[in-house]
Amino acid sequence: MAIRRLDPTRRDFVEQALALAGAAFATSTLRAAEGPAASPASPSEKIRVAVIGCNGQGGSHINEWIANPDAELVAVCDCDPGAYEKQGRKYEKLGRRPDYVKDVRKLLERTDIDAVSIATPNHWHALMAVWAMQSGKDVYVEKPCSHNVDEGRVITQWARKLGRICQMGVQSRSTTGSRQTMEFVRSGAIGPVKAAHAVCFKKRPSIGHVTTPAPLPEGIDFDLWAGPAPDVVPVRSRLHYDWHWNRITGNGDLGNQNPHELDRCRWALDKHELPKRVVSFGGRLGYVDNGDTANTQMTIYQWDDCVLVSDVRGLPIKTPVTYGLTMHDPVRSPTAIYYGTKGFVVSPSYYAGIAFDYEGHELGKWEGGNYQQHFANFVGAVKSRRPEDLNLDIEEGHLSSALAHLGNVSWMLGETVSAGARPTLAANDPRVAASLESFETHRRDNTIDFAQTPLILGRELSIDPATERSNDAEANRLFTRDYRKGFELPRV
Repeated sequence: MAIRRLDPTRRDFVEQALALAGAAFATSTLRAAEGPAASPASPSEKIRVAVIGCNGQGGSHINEWIANPDAELVAVCDCDPGAYEKQGRKYEKLGRRPDYVKDVRKLLERTDIDAVSIATPNHWHALMAVWAMQSGKDVYVEKPCSHNVDEGRVITQWARKLGRICQMGVQSRSTTGSRQTMEFVRSGAIGPVKAAHAVCFKKRPSIGHVTTPAPLPEGIDFDLWAGPAPDVVPVRSRLHYDWHWNRITGNGDLGNQNPHELDRCRWALDKHELPKRVVSFGGRLGYVDNGDTANTQMTIYQWDDCVLVSDVRGLPIKTPVTYGLTMHDPVRSPTAIYYGTKGFVVSPSYYAGIAFDYEGHELGKWEGGNYQQHFANFVGAVKSRRPEDLNLDIEEGHLSSALAHLGNVSWMLGETVSAGARPTLAANDPRVAASLESFETHRRDNTIDFAQTPLILGRELSIDPATERSNDAEANRLFTRDYRKGFELPRV
């Protein structure tokens, strides 16, 4: 079955596509097309969708596509047949079972699919998004849209080159309460916003320590699960979900939960480029296990005129955290805070916000919305063919994802330090100082033994927002990755 192409065929592009896709693509005939491939003929027709990856967040995708009156769930793709079967009750709502496809390359050969939504492990996001767009499909991809800094820019370049609609799945960009909150911030009622807190307090248990490879679910195609990563079964207790805490496939909670808060903060700061300076510190504190990402991590991002602080904690919060804002309840869960010159806004969820002045008077409160609004926004843009209709176009998604990646690069290049060590970047800023003090209290509350689980002070990075590169060669090497043969990321 032919793959729909969107740009004139180029010899090197075709050769690369054949090498990437393996036998399934190698036997296909690639044909060029002028402009975007066929989408529904009119705005009244349904968008035909496939979900790729359904073991975790993909289950939510299935629910949302079933509930969307303008979409038809055609197929579900997962290299683990058990993950497809696990969603059986959801298919009952649909009234039929969507097609099961094990190999994403086979799925992308189909011409009866207009769009895909991707909810695989992070290391697959960029490659699947690019392959899907090359095959003529629009893309909704979960956060982070990339596994490293370079990948998000590459996805954006392909979306622009091929005229595809590509949105990242940070649902707060579309919920009623979140958008109303941001309208208030934009109104100037709290003055210019020059600082923000992206808080990720989310208790995470240790994944345990074993010395043998993870048992593989029956029927899984591990070669497909690994994709661009090494074809080596990881040493840990389970394969699924715990991939978040191994850096070859995941990005820790800085790149798992925190992109939601990082994105809201960058939205409030109105920044549409990477920061100029970044430093991160923390560690996999209190866990002696098979994970290699930080579970307690503070990252400071600095532009010329503002600062953003990420505060990630997987251990229990024992001392209430207010960051000096005693007029508001302590922070206990993932939260975004925006500090203006005349007041501040707390966004405690994807659906809400509450504003105060610094004397403690409430200025406004907003709440409401649901995940479906973000999926509906994507469908609307697929029909209009206007990327500007997206609430979180892939370029903006790339920037928010890259914030997480920059923090992890800084941390990975860091050095072990003793208790009390602190980064110097923006250390005099009151928001940074409040986070540093709270971080130290949190460490003491959980009686961390740095001899067992070391504290790492990351390398301070200088970034050129125009090139999205550092002046540090080691850091730049970590802005990308080595791709396994047959799963290389196509470059524009």
